Amino acid sequence: MSMLVYCSVCRTPLQLPPGATTICCADCHATTRIPETRTAPPPYLPSAYNNYYHGQKKAIIIGILYKNQERELRGCINDANHMKDMLIHSFNFTESSIFMLTEEETDPCKIPTKHNIMKAMSWLVDGCKLGDSLVFYFSGHGDQQWNDTGDEIDNYDETLLPLDHKTQGLIVDNDINDIIVKPLPAGVKLHAIIDACCSGTMLDLPYLCKMERSGRHSWEDHSPPSGAWKGTSGGEVISISGCADHQYSDDNIDTSEAMKHAGEMTCAFIQAIEKGQGATYGSLLNAMRSTIATREKKQEPQLTCNHKFDVDMKPFSL
Repeated sequence: MSMLVYCSVCRTPLQLPPGATTICCADCHATTRIPETRTAPPPYLPSAYNNYYHGQKKAIIIGILYKNQERELRGCINDANHMKDMLIHSFNFTESSIFMLTEEETDPCKIPTKHNIMKAMSWLVDGCKLGDSLVFYFSGHGDQQWNDTGDEIDNYDETLLPLDHKTQGLIVDNDINDIIVKPLPAGVKLHAIIDACCSGTMLDLPYLCKMERSGRHSWEDHSPPSGAWKGTSGGEVISISGCADHQYSDDNIDTSEAMKHAGEMTCAFIQAIEKGQGATYGSLLNAMRSTIATREKKQEPQLTCNHKFDVDMKPFSL
């Protein structure tokens, strides 16, 4: 089975063939040597750095319509623009700290191809340090594919569909975990906000929050049966997604001009923030689920993390 590594010079993600100890980068042509042994990263430190999240903020925002393809979407670029505005006005991100990838971009490096998305993910975590707050946002198609390696409890990998997925393939949850989860150092937090189908465990994080209608919650262990490491190098990763792995994310039917043609999950997320319902992770998740339930949608936003915590007590912030 191939392994994801990074070019030692330009940091481009590369697929290392089984058994190979070196690989040549197609971008810069540098040769990267792979160590024979890889040690597991240290465990997450749940409280030592909680008061030091005042560093750099960085985000990548991806919105894909898949124009002129079989399953063309309508609201994903609107989603991306709404999310960018919210990060700037509600969470003090600067415009220069947000890297946008949509079909409307004129820079070829910002078109949401598989190569560009994976390179942007590498940029997001590259050089991150104590106090940094990172955001990965995706609005587009998600799917599942069969996995027989023992990495998945349900035997399915979750996948994101880049613009060129028909020729370049899917972005698999294992790749996302390798790029933005495993390298994350202590004192850095990353939020993934994913408005896509089959997105419940898109980052392959070990713990899924099971929220009852009453608001009570418990944590379900989704660690790979194979024993593969899916945690971080000490940092904190929290994913908020549009639905469970077996569900589909829908478009919003709100007729207001502000949120016309946008994803249901993205609308519910932004609405909860604007109404002051995002004080804690528990209140945010409950508000999102309640909003979507009133519209009779068959999707339930999910929360996963690399560690367990009290969702009703932990303040939400980006």
